Amino acid sequence: MRIRRSIFALSAAALAAVALAGCASSAPTSSSSAPSPSASAATDLCSAKVASGSASDAVKVTGKVGAPATATFKSPLTVKALQSSVVTTGSGQKLKSGDLVQFALTEYNAKTGAKNGAIGQVDGSLLPQQISADSLLGRVLGCATVGTRVVAVMPGAAATSTSAATEASIDVIDVKALVPAAAWGKAQAPQAGFPTVTLDTKGAPTITVPKTTPPKAVKIETLKKGDGAAVKSGDTVLVQYTGVLWKNGKVFDSSWTNGSPAQFATNQVIKGFGQGLTGATVGSQVLVVVPPAAGYVDAKGKSIAQGSIPANSTLVFAVDILGVQHAGS
Repeated sequence: MRIRRSIFALSAAALAAVALAGCASSAPTSSSSAPSPSASAATDLCSAKVASGSASDAVKVTGKVGAPATATFKSPLTVKALQSSVVTTGSGQKLKSGDLVQFALTEYNAKTGAKNGAIGQVDGSLLPQQISADSLLGRVLGCATVGTRVVAVMPGAAATSTSAATEASIDVIDVKALVPAAAWGKAQAPQAGFPTVTLDTKGAPTITVPKTTPPKAVKIETLKKGDGAAVKSGDTVLVQYTGVLWKNGKVFDSSWTNGSPAQFATNQVIKGFGQGLTGATVGSQVLVVVPPAAGYVDAKGKSIAQGSIPANSTLVFAVDILGVQHAGS
């Protein structure tokens, strides 16, 4: 697969990665869920959509929305500015700035007519992306409704010192669903001895730690059981999370208060955190207790301080799994 545009590659431009790597120099950081968009924000998203043009209108698209699309056009198809035409108008909810959008993409090379590939049609193959008026996805879709299909003609980008050149492309984008900003799975019976979690009206957790000796091994509790794809080791996940210290319950990091959901690969974070997510399903909320040996350690496995986290700390995370992209997708 040769789909290369940053908007479609793990949603990197819209979502901050959490710094949970074992030897990072600062405490875990990310951004939390964006505030609920106002009416003016929704209007901005509607007005953000680029106009259609002769190039995008010339592309004929067939196939069911949500499945790989077939695009027919005369190549080479050239364009100097981004164009986007609506192929099918969906009957679902209208997009608003700040929404998490699950979408599918089929891409063609505008110069040669060759199909670059298709991604997002199968659960677990592409992360949701947070849409905004100044994002490429926002400019392509605007305030489209769920179920909408658009075809965008994207001009090529010249090579720079930090990125390779990209050829012009034809991108068929299907709006599949809106993803909640908090776990939506079925509540599970709590386990004895674990910290307890209460949620506010938006789903943000407050973690209360028991006044007991912390466990010496990683402990995992499923608080809500989701119905989505299962996370595998090495997958990239999109999550909301809050982390506290076992010894005093103090919050040391939370995506809920820092700007937007976070994304990261499960094999590029501290061992206990990745272990706690592996096997969990999208839509789930899990509680992960991470002892010092599975947390921040040096090259010899010795527990080290990490920002505001003292050495030899047991960490507790409440994590909402909002999306997964399987390794190799």
